[in-house]
Amino acid sequence: MGGREIAVLGVPWDQAANRTGASQGPAAIRHAGLLDALRGMKLRVSDRGDLDVPARPAAASAPSKGIKNRRELLRMCSELASRTRRIVSEDALPLLLGGDHSIAIGSILGIAGALREKNKRLGVVWVDAHADINTPATSPSKNAHGMPVAHILGMGDRGLARLGGFAPKVAPENFCLIGVRDVDDEERKNLRDSGVRAFSMHEIDRRGIAAVVDEALALAGAGTAGFHLSFDIDAVDPRCAPGTSVPKDGGLTVREAHFVMEAAAESGKILSLEMAEVNPLADVENATAALACELIASALGKRILL
Repeated sequence: MGGREIAVLGVPWDQAANRTGASQGPAAIRHAGLLDALRGMKLRVSDRGDLDVPARPAAASAPSKGIKNRRELLRMCSELASRTRRIVSEDALPLLLGGDHSIAIGSILGIAGALREKNKRLGVVWVDAHADINTPATSPSKNAHGMPVAHILGMGDRGLARLGGFAPKVAPENFCLIGVRDVDDEERKNLRDSGVRAFSMHEIDRRGIAAVVDEALALAGAGTAGFHLSFDIDAVDPRCAPGTSVPKDGGLTVREAHFVMEAAAESGKILSLEMAEVNPLADVENATAALACELIASALGKRILL
């Protein structure tokens, strides 16, 4: 990480999902020993605490413009973008702990906005079981944790897509999905039309994780200042990572997940890092939070032999 400070910011937010619990993810990851693990790697780490998010209502608001809890989501994303942008302005690396995956709308806005001031572009490597590219028109649930990719690319709800005053936040040719294995029927067209490169689990099985990751990192890094690495823990097979809100069988092995993180670290192009969808209410003895810590350490330079 070149001596850069790692700035840890929790985002205790799960209002964009039906299932509660991901809001407790930041606390669970910290409890699993994240800060000690990173400091043990001789990294400079500061804990910036948690984003102050709106309290979860007793019942989700009726969908506004096709999105549940839209007003609260806009507020959270705006505040997260501001906090993330401030971290970048300090030349620190944002390490964001979620929270459901809708937090990426705010985190990527903050990083892309900071780069935009310098006429630089951001790439994204998005590791997830789900494509997360539904729009309000195609989403069966109207839950925004299935929509962040669409809004980052400038699709869907105008208020979210143009948050910060520009869209898209990331050019589609610099946006890669890894590990996809669960896509809604109408969402498939959004994915085909988007221009992003999606590597399904079928392709990983056929080609191998190394070939897929090498291609993804090359695309995310082409013509950009670097990339945001957004890892949804449900990308890992639920036999190894049960503590998540939307588990789906047939995911990455633990070693494949570590390879993604290790290869990203070796590229030297990680500008920011995000771990989403750890849900301790669904976990077994905090095993998923512990795995999240290990994966973060790999992305920040931990190696097997070094």
